[in-house]
Amino acid sequence: MMQTKASILVVDDDPRLLRLVRVNLERAGFQVNTATNGPAALDQLDLEPPDVVVLDITMPGMDGFAVTQRIREISGVPIIMLTAMGEQSQKVRGLEMGADDYLTKPFDPDELVARVRALLRRSKSSGTEDVQHSIKAGQLEIDFVRHKVVRDGQQIKLTPTEYKLLQHLAQQAGKLIPHADLLSKVWGPEYRDETGYLWVYIRSLRQKLEEDPSNPQYIISEPGFGYRFQVPSQEG
Repeated sequence: MMQTKASILVVDDDPRLLRLVRVNLERAGFQVNTATNGPAALDQLDLEPPDVVVLDITMPGMDGFAVTQRIREISGVPIIMLTAMGEQSQKVRGLEMGADDYLTKPFDPDELVARVRALLRRSKSSGTEDVQHSIKAGQLEIDFVRHKVVRDGQQIKLTPTEYKLLQHLAQQAGKLIPHADLLSKVWGPEYRDETGYLWVYIRSLRQKLEEDPSNPQYIISEPGFGYRFQVPSQEG
């Protein structure tokens, strides 16, 4: 039986880059649709929902942040953002708005193909390794069956990647997990040296989960080694 190709929506206002990305993704076996601006991307998303969106941030009119926000109102489709060189703030803001991954321009097209494949693997594998139904930590409740995270009675929206990172930490609460192990388990072995990359996602998770992200109570770091999920004391 013929396997259906994963579909990718690529959004960028640079026609040369759009052609380059399309050719390389199609060569890798994906079905590719393109859009040159935000409104066209949203129309395309509604017409033919993709498996992954590759989205440039710096577009005139409706930029990538605004597009991401609109997508997250209607869909949980994985999003890879294309960011400018050295713009750490763009990466952080993009993740906080709901992107799952980012790639800095200029980039190797083969790297984009690898990121798309890794993201597809993550979205397909989520929920297959649950070993407990839920965990309660202070004001935070994580339901591993329904993939639901609640803080102080309010549901917290996480991207698939953020959820998988939190799941891996929380299901081993109290255990210090090395950077390389976290990266390999959540993103894949090709990411095991991306320590700075992990920091961006941890920061985004803390912004959503912690009452005071600068003084985290749940996600604790051991500089130079890794992170652990801490269940706050119930005393008092």
